[in-house]
Amino acid sequence: MGQEIKGKTAYITGAGRGIGKAAALKLAAEGVHVGLMARTEDELNKTADEARAFGVQAAAVSVDISGLEDVEQAVQQLKDEIGPADILINNAGIGLYGDFLDIDPENWKRTFEVNVFGTYHITRAVLPHMLSKNHGDIINVSSSNGLKGTAGSTSYSASKFAVQGMTEALMQEVRRSNIRVFTLNPSLVATELAFGEDLEEQDKEKYMQPEDIAEYMTAQLKLHPRIFIKQSLQWGTNPF
Repeated sequence: MGQEIKGKTAYITGAGRGIGKAAALKLAAEGVHVGLMARTEDELNKTADEARAFGVQAAAVSVDISGLEDVEQAVQQLKDEIGPADILINNAGIGLYGDFLDIDPENWKRTFEVNVFGTYHITRAVLPHMLSKNHGDIINVSSSNGLKGTAGSTSYSASKFAVQGMTEALMQEVRRSNIRVFTLNPSLVATELAFGEDLEEQDKEKYMQPEDIAEYMTAQLKLHPRIFIKQSLQWGTNPF
């Protein structure tokens, strides 16, 4: 028998659209209360409204996760509104592609500020919730680029490799407190991050959809607490 997630509380970053929104709605449909974080308030509020339609609590707060103080305030607000987290999904991230010497150094740095430090900030603020309960699940959404670098993705790949290392180290540190820390490493997913304005023109049968990832996450969270899969490889249909 697996783990019951109904009635638990999940905090999700990047929840205004894409994988984050799909995860929030899938979990809400399973009876999980959701705390939503992203930069765009309008998108967050729409996700929250859709989540509440499943009869769960939903709270939303706009935050730039690259700032530790802002993150701490946002997490405290969510805790005050819907309670401490049992589940954390670190999904928010940005992509940056181009030749190494052509990328502006500040943009290169910004990739790390969001993808690495953002994940660190959120986890640092939420982990005490789980330690106090002596249980919890953390899912860090990385990328296949965090397993194998590709030309033109120096900053993105480097940031996702860093997430892999941070996850593996934290996983070993907190497992004794009944906290599981996973990474997901999807290849191309049909989101605005991947396709931008061309998203609606893509053939949905050729690419993984955010809902596919959300379904996988939910299944993973339902695994019995004794079961631990530290890293998941996810590959969609190759359209080329």
